[in-house]
Amino acid sequence: MTTATTERGAISHYRTYKPRPFTRAERDSVTILFGGLHWRVERILQAVLESGGNKAEILPVATKDDLLTGRETADIGQCCPTSFTTGNLVNFLKKEAKATSPEDVNNKFVYLTAGSCGACRFGQYHQSYELALRNSGLDAFRMFLLAQDQLDQKAAMGDGLDLNLPVTLGCLWAIFCTDLVQDLEYQVRPYEVVPGQTEAAVKESIELLYQAFRDRPRHGPSRSVLWFLSTGYFVRIMKRIRANFDGIEVDRLRVKPTVKITGEFYLQTVEGDPNYNIHRWLEAEGAEVYPAGITVWMDYLLRLGLQRFEDYAGIERGARLKLGLGRAVQAVYRATFHRLRRAMGDLPRELPHQLELRRLAAPYFHSRLDGGEGDMLVGKAIWAHQKKKAHMICELSPYSCMPNTMSVGAMAGVIGKYPDLLYAPLEIKGDAEVHALSRCQMILTEAKKRAQHEFDEALAASGLTLEQVRGYLDAHPEMKRATYRVPHLGCAGQAANLVRHVGQRAK
Repeated sequence: MTTATTERGAISHYRTYKPRPFTRAERDSVTILFGGLHWRVERILQAVLESGGNKAEILPVATKDDLLTGRETADIGQCCPTSFTTGNLVNFLKKEAKATSPEDVNNKFVYLTAGSCGACRFGQYHQSYELALRNSGLDAFRMFLLAQDQLDQKAAMGDGLDLNLPVTLGCLWAIFCTDLVQDLEYQVRPYEVVPGQTEAAVKESIELLYQAFRDRPRHGPSRSVLWFLSTGYFVRIMKRIRANFDGIEVDRLRVKPTVKITGEFYLQTVEGDPNYNIHRWLEAEGAEVYPAGITVWMDYLLRLGLQRFEDYAGIERGARLKLGLGRAVQAVYRATFHRLRRAMGDLPRELPHQLELRRLAAPYFHSRLDGGEGDMLVGKAIWAHQKKKAHMICELSPYSCMPNTMSVGAMAGVIGKYPDLLYAPLEIKGDAEVHALSRCQMILTEAKKRAQHEFDEALAASGLTLEQVRGYLDAHPEMKRATYRVPHLGCAGQAANLVRHVGQRAK
């Protein structure tokens, strides 16, 4: 392609971002930067990268200062996740460059982030990063995109970052384990009798996992697959983590609404300024948070990939075989998650089945429309409502996010069909906190009423008074432990389920 000349001078045409390779010889001197998830999984991914012979460092949680830097140095019209993440990287690098020099930073670090062809601006993130780095005098800094659908990316990155099969499997198991810990954490903390006990148990558990992932046995690619699928190594670790929670006393008779978090991946996953610290804010407002699992998101990506083979079954040669193999892989994926969950006494929540989510969403959102969570967002909302998994759905969407705009529109139809479904779509701009949280608070007020009504109904059905239930729990102290499993008895709240459970046992 030639370069055109106009009256205003030479115009540089678009060219694909292409960093200089990260070579194997640099592995001992170059640190891989990454971030953008919640701290638990980031810490374990760091262990996986380090166990693979890499130096890895987690970027700090993005702040509002990072948002402003992102807007200043890149496209001001971009969505807030892009502004937060670009500003976060630029501020970190500028701080390092100030301590040494830009040349030193360019040689000392590389940045690894997710890439996508995306239906939204996610597919253009690398351009925003590149623009922000150029405007910050860090043009030569190397940034690598990790394609979601391609495991071997040495050709694009160089052989310094060896994302081989053992490392990839380690990342996957890291997500399984940290999702389970996070889910249990959010089920326990709102009910802990001694504040801070849950926090301490989680930190101890994550450090346990960090050492376990760093010290795990090394195998070649083929043996790694067999080892990960058959080993009891992680099962034993998850049992020890369950033991960490065992000493926490809880009061589950505190009536709290359960709020399911859904929405754009970054906003629903991160914990901090980028989503107004919504998880902790909801807890402070008296709610129990049902966090969004990364495992669920990856299960959705598997399902999305297999849908192409469904369409071509009987038309394209081998499509049926590929679909069958893919279904088998997905079954192994889910079985592995459930195996680790069982090691924790089935306390963390189960994975919703993707085909059920698709079936529920089908009247409102076409399953072939991808981007964001696609039809899964609609399916999860209906699933949580029908199955009594949550009193309220809180959807987090970046300002003007195209995929989420579609799902919010589809949810209008869902609300028409299910008027009792409490749905709070929050448009996150990064600097309009009061507006978003006020909106959420209005719907949360109704959710609290629902939780209290459900609890009162449970008491009436059990024929017990609150004092009698408390007396029964005092006589059975094992039921006041965080690791005691209260069965789901048709209520969205833990307090109501506990009352019904005590009612059954006391007969």
